[in-house]
Amino acid sequence: MIALPETFLAYAARGPEWVAFLDRLPALVADLVGEWELTVDGEPTHGYGAVVVPVHTPAGRPAVLKVGWPHVEAEHEHLALQHWHGLGAVQLLRADPRRFALLLERLHREDLGDLWDVEACEVVGALYGRLHVPAPPQLRSLTSYAERWAAELDALPRDAPLPRRLVEQAASLGRDLSRDEASTGRMIHTDLHYANVLAGDREPWLAIDPKPLDGDPHYEVAPMLWNRWDELASAPRGVRDGVRLRFHTLVDVAGFDERRARDWVVVRMMVNALWRLQDPPGTRRQTSTDDYLTQCVTIAKAVQD
Repeated sequence: MIALPETFLAYAARGPEWVAFLDRLPALVADLVGEWELTVDGEPTHGYGAVVVPVHTPAGRPAVLKVGWPHVEAEHEHLALQHWHGLGAVQLLRADPRRFALLLERLHREDLGDLWDVEACEVVGALYGRLHVPAPPQLRSLTSYAERWAAELDALPRDAPLPRRLVEQAASLGRDLSRDEASTGRMIHTDLHYANVLAGDREPWLAIDPKPLDGDPHYEVAPMLWNRWDELASAPRGVRDGVRLRFHTLVDVAGFDERRARDWVVVRMMVNALWRLQDPPGTRRQTSTDDYLTQCVTIAKAVQD
């Protein structure tokens, strides 16, 4: 059995589903290593939802075995990687979707967190066009989510701790975008940010960990604005200017329509705030709810000012 990182085992605190997953994970990893004739050659690491084991393939190629917690966002990760064929993204070598297991080419640990944020935005902006290929039919649609989000935003009580103008604006935009034909047809990563782009040998930078949807490429921008938030808060130029510089860099490099990218940022930030308000009592978060809601509102306003 492979010893899993203690920091990953600590995710048992998330609830009984995670306890059950972590209990069976060592045997599952061992089974996959045996079935796929892999040789483990390093200590496992992990992200938020998966353990990653360095291995060699039977042919001696360095790779990693990724085994994730079964959840809807990871269900079609293998499909996205198959359709990208390693162009702009990590290469998929083998997959067992039923067990949420992927065998991937091995990349370096260096991510875009080591670059100046605007330089990192230039890298990601250049990746967008390569990743936004025609969507396979199996993917869920962004428009179906946007329609539901609009209804949930409309249902927020008027005394919710968010500017009512922004809530109503996001709901209206969500409805309009959900009915727009331009909001479908392309496969989008949906979680492309600094930590989800790693250095590689085939190419300088490659995307990892997609949560793919059939949607609008302009939806992609927001994660690059809310990640590395502490840097924006402490920068001499101020949060508003920092957000706007990231936003315009991404839009300009990608060749996006500024209005459409802005609209999706507003929707995403208000939906993020909505989800925080829907947290069950007792949910533990690294950022307090007040600070998080302020961050969401700040970003939504900054791209419009």
